[in-house]
Amino acid sequence: MASSSEIGLAAGLNILTAFAFLVAFAILRIQPLNDRVYFPKWYLKGLRNDPLQSGAFVQKFVNLDFRSYLRFLNWMPAALHMPEPELIDHAGLDSVVYLRIYLTGLKIFVPIACLAFTVMVPVNWTNRTLEQSELTFSDIDKLSISNIPTGSNRFWTHLVMAYTFTFWTCYILKREYEIIASMRLHFIASEQRRPDQFTVLVRNVPPDPDETVNELVEHFFLVNHPDHYLSHQVVYDANSLSELVNEKKTMQNWLDYYQLKYYRNNQSKRPTMRTGYLGLCGKRVDAIDHYQSEIDKLSKEICKEREKITKSSKYVMPAAFVSFKTRWGAAVCAQTEQSRNPTIWLTEWAPEPRDVYWDNLAIPFVSLTIRRLIIAVAFFFLTFFFMIPIAFVQSLANIDGIVKAAPFMKGVLEVEFVKSVIQGVLPGIALKIFLIILPSILMMMSKFEGFTSISTLERRSATRYYIFQFINVFLGSIITGTAFQQLNNFIHQSANEIPVTIGASIPMKATFFITYIMVDGWAGVAGEILRIKPLIFYHLKNFFLVKTDKDREEAMNPGSLSFNTGEPQIQLYFLLGLVYAAVTPILLPFIVVFFGLAYVVYRHQIINVYHQQYESAGAFWPDVHGRIITALIVSQLLLMGLLSTKEAAQSTPLLIVLPVLTIWFHRFCKGRYEPAFVRYPLQEAMMKDTLERAREPCLNVKNYLENAYAHPVFNNECKWDGSDDGIVSDDEWPKEPALVATKRSNSRTNTPARSQRSESTRTLLCVTDERSCP
Repeated sequence: MASSSEIGLAAGLNILTAFAFLVAFAILRIQPLNDRVYFPKWYLKGLRNDPLQSGAFVQKFVNLDFRSYLRFLNWMPAALHMPEPELIDHAGLDSVVYLRIYLTGLKIFVPIACLAFTVMVPVNWTNRTLEQSELTFSDIDKLSISNIPTGSNRFWTHLVMAYTFTFWTCYILKREYEIIASMRLHFIASEQRRPDQFTVLVRNVPPDPDETVNELVEHFFLVNHPDHYLSHQVVYDANSLSELVNEKKTMQNWLDYYQLKYYRNNQSKRPTMRTGYLGLCGKRVDAIDHYQSEIDKLSKEICKEREKITKSSKYVMPAAFVSFKTRWGAAVCAQTEQSRNPTIWLTEWAPEPRDVYWDNLAIPFVSLTIRRLIIAVAFFFLTFFFMIPIAFVQSLANIDGIVKAAPFMKGVLEVEFVKSVIQGVLPGIALKIFLIILPSILMMMSKFEGFTSISTLERRSATRYYIFQFINVFLGSIITGTAFQQLNNFIHQSANEIPVTIGASIPMKATFFITYIMVDGWAGVAGEILRIKPLIFYHLKNFFLVKTDKDREEAMNPGSLSFNTGEPQIQLYFLLGLVYAAVTPILLPFIVVFFGLAYVVYRHQIINVYHQQYESAGAFWPDVHGRIITALIVSQLLLMGLLSTKEAAQSTPLLIVLPVLTIWFHRFCKGRYEPAFVRYPLQEAMMKDTLERAREPCLNVKNYLENAYAHPVFNNECKWDGSDDGIVSDDEWPKEPALVATKRSNSRTNTPARSQRSESTRTLLCVTDERSCP
């Protein structure tokens, strides 16, 4: 268990580490050589020029303006200077809503910390209960609820503070939910036209012996949405074709490199290469001819594979992207039941084209339930077995308790400085190391489950990461840590006294979480802005792998906000802050420092570094709200349990009301604000459609949506990039209504047996496809 001196040493080391990271970042960011590492977003927007292409030779690599070194902290006010509306235009609403999670933490914990230190710290400190007990404790533990004697009237203070903290947290959550819901609706109403506003993803299309999936989808929507259906794009299993296309891209990149090398040498000597493993062995051949030949072979294979996929029905999945003439028509389809059988013709809003995870569209819908069951079992065992490294980490954090139970180890830990470092720094670092590989495992699980959008994959992975951290990092650390702390007491006391010992020990685990917050929340956030890994990787790639300008752009790829790892990590701090606010308030200042530092750092990263892969308009906020509510309820239940072990019979029953009020508040917010995040109001859709018709009467929506959801491997140049405005001239409009022939014998939506009518019987459905143009 870490004492006050050990916590002070850990705080000093982490503050120095964080300050060193910030100083190193301030120096590295102004070097021309690192410009693409620390400002990649501006390069992607085309608003920043490479300093390596101009100026003197030395100035291309080293900043010789010594005055800029004196202003090494000017990035902080610059990060806070950009107003929120401008930040939304610059980075998108997802990034701004993500930042508001940190703001919410500051709004909640700054007043709570001030109140807790004013009222609760004196109440806890002015007792001598721990000194008169046989428990293993430190000086910091005297500031916790464990230092109050059993049955004391002072527990009324904790009860009143618990009510105060709950009401304040709920007030902030309601206010933020209201603000973000309003921001989302305004963003959707004011954003530019996007394909996903007109498109619905239809899954589990039922098999039909009379028609192919392509014909069946067209027929179904012409019959059931005759006034609004526009077009559709069936989903193909094109994963094998995707592998060939990626291989061709690699070959093309090498060909570009050798051609560039050839022209830079004034075409004096053609480059050569070896065809063996990694180019180290094998026959030496002309590099340009070799890669040109390989590309030609792959092009032929791609053409054959593409033709095989498009002509064979076995590659067509029972799913399609269906587009509508208006947003209103798409909203009606996406948010209503399409069939009397609720297991077929399942519709949902299509992800925006950048957000589609194409590999999972090829997974049969019927296998999704089995896949999710398998992953649920796998996640259970992963969570269970991860208790082993968690227990190991806690053994490092509680050396005093182990020494009491095993005196033979005392000689190893006689050096006070070594003991301080081990207890104050090592546990947090060890836990951080064990958690490094976890996000990748959870993301693989989410992909195996078959979700069709990157945003859904990240939200699903974030949910599992939060559950994992709650069970292992929070509960696991408390349970195993308490066992190691009070090991000697557990051995020598009766079973009836063990719950009382656990109840008194839980508040004292705050010292471990303080060390973890300093390692992960202080030094970790400062390391985030330094971007050590991207910095090293960029220069290694630039030196060894970069062959063309396209390679250089890929080498500086900044990525996007890792919602699947960042948000659950923030939620752990909400959980710790709310749980220990009324129990061990000494932890609160460390939480406040984390939220303040992280807000400034991530605001800078969002402005200058991260480039979001997709835009969901803050659709993840209900998850954020729900997890903070969960943390609030857990804090209330734990406080109730602690007071029961302290025999506070008069105050404990009053705490039962708090979880009930909190759940009622959550249900109120869920009913009042969550619909804005899961459904698109028809009123908003109609309003946007009406304004668009008035402003652009000649808009050809079908032309705009034609290739938006075509699989990228079929035609890369057809991939939607948001540049096509869909405006056409009058003579491009069809002059006659389209006649759609179907093979269906009637208008039924499913054929359980083969039709007995002649297949030559056809029904002609006359559908006016476009609006008239004045």
